[in-house]
Amino acid sequence: MNIAKENLCIHKIVAEKTEIVFVEGDMIVPDSKPDILNTIYTSGIASVYKRELQEGKIKIDGGITTYIMYMPEGIEEGIRGINTTLDFSQNIDIENVTSDMQVCLSTTVKSVEAKVINGRKIGIKVALEISIKVFAKEEIEVVNDITEQEDIQILKDNFAMNSLIGTGSTKIYAKDTIQIDNIDQLAEILKVSTNVIEKDVKISYNKVLTKAESEIKILYLTEDNRIGMVNQKIPIVGFIDIPNVSENNTYDVCYELRNVIVKPNAQEEHSIYVEMEYEVSCNVYEEKNINLIQDLYRPDMIYKIERTSVLTMSDKKSIKQTKTIQETINLSEIDGKKLLDVDSQILLQKETKINSKILYEMELKMHFLFLGNNMQVSEREATVPFEYVVENIERGETLNTQNDFEIIAQDFVIQDGGNIACRINMNVQTDMYRNANASLICSVEEDREREEQDYSIVIYIVKKGDTLWNIAKEFGSTVDNIVKVNNIEDQNQLQIGQKLYIPKYVRMQVGNYA
Repeated sequence: MNIAKENLCIHKIVAEKTEIVFVEGDMIVPDSKPDILNTIYTSGIASVYKRELQEGKIKIDGGITTYIMYMPEGIEEGIRGINTTLDFSQNIDIENVTSDMQVCLSTTVKSVEAKVINGRKIGIKVALEISIKVFAKEEIEVVNDITEQEDIQILKDNFAMNSLIGTGSTKIYAKDTIQIDNIDQLAEILKVSTNVIEKDVKISYNKVLTKAESEIKILYLTEDNRIGMVNQKIPIVGFIDIPNVSENNTYDVCYELRNVIVKPNAQEEHSIYVEMEYEVSCNVYEEKNINLIQDLYRPDMIYKIERTSVLTMSDKKSIKQTKTIQETINLSEIDGKKLLDVDSQILLQKETKINSKILYEMELKMHFLFLGNNMQVSEREATVPFEYVVENIERGETLNTQNDFEIIAQDFVIQDGGNIACRINMNVQTDMYRNANASLICSVEEDREREEQDYSIVIYIVKKGDTLWNIAKEFGSTVDNIVKVNNIEDQNQLQIGQKLYIPKYVRMQVGNYA
């Protein structure tokens, strides 16, 4: 036999897991700062220094930079701020993973609790949400044609898949010096938040260009006891070399924050130095529709066939949309106060998939920070429910989906009576794919000849699940001969109980026939 084979690069998601871990530690107040009476507001930024896949688990080493605003003891007016980094090392068990697989991480600080132990010591507890996605790559060789073999019967079918072209990663340092108001003599940093937005990818000339922006907000205290805010977007641009990619390919991109530095420059410079290290990884896929052999036989020959089971992705695509949320909420108790900052978060409550669309029931959770008289800082929360729809899809109920919700702009206007007019613009990227399952032939060998027997006609009664291919193979006939003898117009429309005349070489073990 002359056997032709096809090489397939299978890339599949083998594990997805989200876990909440708790990171705890103590902080000693520096001698240069006053004693703590009580904490006012806490926040944090998580960085992952290193992650390593091991057999059945992943090891993650990282740190959480926490920012604490507090009321100092013995001072009637004013607030102060301190920050520290809590290092952590965490092992998370994940079944079926091995060290040679690929991982993408996403970390979110869900809450930071600060408990005053005494005037010079704070106990800190951080709830950190870690989302993990593990990929496996496998290259297999499958049979897709056989020639120089008389009377061989071959059943082929299209196998649609997203074949992996390549993977790659790069480290990107996003740096900038952020100017503050020239009248501000910066005393200390009170709060820092950062988020990756406006993600985009361009593919050309064997390179993947990844573009995004790191939006960073810094709340700071001045020497004359005022609170200022600065907000800036820093470009995150990098190239990843992946041979044989083209603009028609699909992709997955993952951004992981490795480290962040926020450091005030000298007072006379009126600026803050910011440096963030990101690792950006990318997988690129080619959509392939391959006509592969599903089964084969010869009426006078028994073949030894080896198969391999394949689970991969197909119909992979992304849909990007924008949505604006406008709502007026009432927080009457903040009437007359100054709005310092708002941390907004989008939460998915329910996902409903139907044939032509996907309906998402969402919540916009807003955490407001206000400044009142005598430098009193207060917090309030508000939640706005809303819906989001992805339309014009096919067989939505069979899709696997993952969503990236990013807030790209927000505006809040305080009105009379404590009303706040909210306008939030967000980008939504919905990545979707289907599981592709197949049992493909990886090798074929001649085993033995069928026993020589007298030629005859067998009458076969069609049972549930029968196909002409299976019947022909069982009795050593061919689909074409059965179709001709029985004058079958549509070979895919067999009826249970239907009588078929099967031309064949009679075997000793005939089975169900009359």
